[in-house]
Parts: sequence; C-alpha cells; structure tokens
Amino acid sequence: MKENICKRILAEDKVAVGHMIMEFNTRGMGRMLGVAGLDFVLIDMEHASFSTADVANLIAWTHASEVAPFARVPQLEYHLIARVLDAGALGVMVPNVKTGAEARAIVDAVKYAPLGKRGAGIGGALTGFRTATPAEFIDYSNRNTTIICQIESVEGLENLDEIASTPGVDILWVGHTDLSLSMGIPGQFQDQRFLNALAQVAATAKKHGRKAGIQPGNAEQARRWMGLGYNVISYSSDYAIYLRALTEGANLIRSISES
Repeated sequence: MKENICKRILAEDKVAVGHMIMEFNTRGMGRMLGVAGLDFVLIDMEHASFSTADVANLIAWTHASEVAPFARVPQLEYHLIARVLDAGALGVMVPNVKTGAEARAIVDAVKYAPLGKRGAGIGGALTGFRTATPAEFIDYSNRNTTIICQIESVEGLENLDEIASTPGVDILWVGHTDLSLSMGIPGQFQDQRFLNALAQVAATAKKHGRKAGIQPGNAEQARRWMGLGYNVISYSSDYAIYLRALTEGANLIRSISES
C-alpha cells in the first residue's frame, strides 16, 4: 500500500502543502502534482461534478507520484467514504462536521476494527492489486489513513472539543466561506469575529494533538492563517489557479500588442 507522506510530514511537525482538484479530470494531473512537489491532493466530490469513477481514475493517476490522494465526499455516508477508500484514497475529508457523534461515525467508516467498522475488501485498488495479509494490512491502513473533519458552522465551533478529542481524527479543517456564512458575516474574512473563530479551531486542534487545515486563495491569506497556527495548507483549486494565470497571460499579450 502506498505511503501517506502527508502523515509522515505532519508527524515531523512540518507544514503539509496540497491542492484541490475540482475541474481537471485528466491523466496528467497526478504526475503534475508530483512535479510541483505537493504532499497531498484533495479530490472534490462536494462542489465538483466528479463521479466515483472519476475519483478512482484521479486516485490511480496520483499513485504514479508520491502525492497522497485524499477525497472530499459530499456528506457523511458510509457508502461514499468506503468507495473512495477502496479506490485507493489515503484519506477522507467530510464537510460540515458538527458534533462528536458525527466525528465518531466518520472514524467508524474509515478505520477497520478494532478502531472502526469499515468493511474489508483486500486485494483491489487499495492494495495495488497485490495480495496482503489481512492482519498486517488492516493495521497499516489504520495508521496510514487520514481523517479530516471540516468545521463550517457555528454548531461545529460550539462542539470543537468533542470533535477534536475523537480518537482517529487527524485534522480540523476550516471551510472558511461556509463558516463565515454560518456566522452571518459571509466572505468577511478580515472580520475579527471570523479571525477569532479561526484561532479557536487552531488552538483546539493543537490542544488535542491534531493539525489545523485550511485552503487560502492567495499569499496574503496563507501568511495570515498560517500565522494563526494552520499547518495543513491546500493552496487554491485547479480552475482558480488556471483562470488567474490565463487572465494574467492574456492581459500581458494585450499590453505587448498595444505598446
């Protein structure tokens, strides 16, 4: 089974750097992510149109690099979580986790017994189609998979301690836009109430030995949020970076042509 290098990097107290794929379902993505030197990739199923088959393809292509493939499922459902894991995902992000009970249900879906209740189907994509000794594989998988709980609501903030203290949870991840909506200050990322909430999540993660994750869209956000204690950073999304670079390039060509 492929090593989850994101786990190793975080265990060394380094910042893990990743990226989110929402639009570009191509065979070259896995290697490009590796060439870029990323530690992990988030393949989105919540706000993107990817099917399970699309995600399975992206995961397989990512296995050509050292990048750890994670999938964001649309909601907390066992069949959604189990299928991406069996396709070879090394971690799962679940949106809008609001309670400790929900965090426990995620752990049950991701981890094999005795840590959880995941069903075992060994020998397929998740083991690279190699045979594996069940006891050894299950122990390795339980240690190698990453669980990311997104905090995106006031209720999630109120229950941070019980979410973070759930055994098996690795990362508290702020969905910054949805959290600002829930707080009644949509998109107001400079509002002190929002910054206080970010600091609360980071501090709670640290208190319980977890990591804090977030997805800045630019360098200014990255500096400020990392300064608050965020150490798992997904830098923007595929289409956002492409659009920004393409717009800058098109404007450059026009300026040259008009000079």
